[in-house]
Amino acid sequence: MIKAKILSTGSYVPDNIVTNRDLAKRVDTSDEWIVERTGIRERRIADNQQATSDLAYEASKIALKRAGLKAKDLDIIMVATVSGDMPFPSTACILQDRLGATDAAAFDLAAACSGFIYGLSIAQSFIKSGAYKKILLVGVETLSRLTDWEDRTTCVLFGDGAGAAVIGPSTDGSGIMSVDIKSDGSLWDYIQVPAGGSRRPCSKETVEKRLHYTKMKGNETFKVAVKTLEGIAVETLQKNKIKASQLALLIPHQANLRIIQATAKRLNLPMDKIMINIDRYGNTSAASIPIALDEAISCGRLRNGDYVLLEAFGAGLTWGSALLKL
Repeated sequence: MIKAKILSTGSYVPDNIVTNRDLAKRVDTSDEWIVERTGIRERRIADNQQATSDLAYEASKIALKRAGLKAKDLDIIMVATVSGDMPFPSTACILQDRLGATDAAAFDLAAACSGFIYGLSIAQSFIKSGAYKKILLVGVETLSRLTDWEDRTTCVLFGDGAGAAVIGPSTDGSGIMSVDIKSDGSLWDYIQVPAGGSRRPCSKETVEKRLHYTKMKGNETFKVAVKTLEGIAVETLQKNKIKASQLALLIPHQANLRIIQATAKRLNLPMDKIMINIDRYGNTSAASIPIALDEAISCGRLRNGDYVLLEAFGAGLTWGSALLKL
């Protein structure tokens, strides 16, 4: 039976590091306050010349090299992002041109922080159907461009980065065991950028009111995230008849350390089985999971045959979980 499998990964983060103490010089906050509430100590911020496609390109080059593939071998390029280079064309098309992937179809998908999981679901279906054999999936964000650096409640949260995965067929039993994705559009206003779309086009008023930046209902989002992440993780494990204790690693979306700890506690998983890099990168949205997955593989925390659970929660509201056997 053909399964879809992540054949290789790659990641890239900008060189520019912004610490909590740097932010404390701009808004009324402190390193202690940010660490206590989020677990974040620093984040990477793209420079003025870097766009989302530039970050995606760097991560993609690494993933392709590790897979032993050339860009022309790709059938599909998917970019999960909510901070693309421009409204259209898609960032995936810009990336396709940059890579020289002349034979690949390219498109973006928008599921915010859940974007990489949603992309895995699509890639899995493409591969299992036999329609395509080599897919590049990139989760990438330059959320710094959508961040209000005068808003102390949100400017401490986000960072920029990219993670890429080459996905292809597997017949040895390893690969993506299952992916579960869900959403609740009735809670769309919990996390949003209010202006810039067809409902509230850019105007002098929207700019003056700072409506082109991310707005969040933090407390409400936290409560829903803890509940839904536990539920989707349990659902995916039960579907595959896998116990949480059999996992080599849980790789959660890096949004808030307290959410990660609450999920680990409800799954009865020790923290040494949880991949955490939020302290160094902050919330990189769709890039969060592929960056963490790439780091876990690169540093030797994962080996062939290991079970790995990925889970994410984001604007929409959207959430999802994927079980991998390496």
